[in-house]
This record gives sequence, structure tokens and C-alpha cells, in this order.
Amino acid sequence: QVQLVESGGGSVQASGALKLSCVASGRTSSRQVIGWFRQAPGKEWGGVASIGRDGSTSFDASTKGRFIVSEDKSKDTVYLQMNSLKPEDTAMYFCAASNVRAALDLKRWHYGYWGQGTQVTVSS
Repeated sequence: QVQLVESGGGSVQASGALKLSCVASGRTSSRQVIGWFRQAPGKEWGGVASIGRDGSTSFDASTKGRFIVSEDKSKDTVYLQMNSLKPEDTAMYFCAASNVRAALDLKRWHYGYWGQGTQVTVSS
């Protein structure tokens, strides 16, 4: 079992920045990928970014160039630095863990462990 706790959400104006954190605990040695996802009311889930144990990263086209994903292995924490935020980035953000490297592709079915989410609101 892997437990995930997100933090760092909040309200910000467009073009602002926020940094989310995802702290993992439990059997973290088995996980290969941490992914970030988001869901806005009435909209489908969307993949945001992912990072593999080897540091490989992938991004959705909507976040590439604006968001940065990184990891501090000593703290079992993955960060999502979100820059140049837009109102359409408003959503609940979740981190998730997968035991397969293929999860870098940000497909939800690869992920078996999920956090509770943190709300991000971007106003125009």
C-alpha cells in the first residue's frame, strides 16, 4: 500500500504560480511513477504531468512549457510547479502512484493509488 497526500493548492490570479506537493508513504519502494491529474466540475479527468523513478518526465500538451514536475527522493515528495496559470487550469488536482513505468503516459488505469486532492482556483 502507498499513501499519498497532496498540499499547496489555493487561489491565484491568472499568470500567477502555485507549487503543489505530493508526499508518499508506505511501500514507496515499489512505485515507478508518480502522476498528477486534475478534474474540473463537469469535465473529464485530465493528465497533467508524470515523473518516473529515473527522473523521466512527461506532460500533457496543455501544461508543457508551463508546469515543472520534480522529486525529492529523500523526502518521498513529488512537486508540481505550476507557472503562467490560466483560468482553465482551475480544478481539483490529484497525485497518483503506479508500479509500472508505462504510467508515464498519464493513462489513469495505470495508477492504483490516489491522494485526496487539492483545489486550485485561477481567477481572470
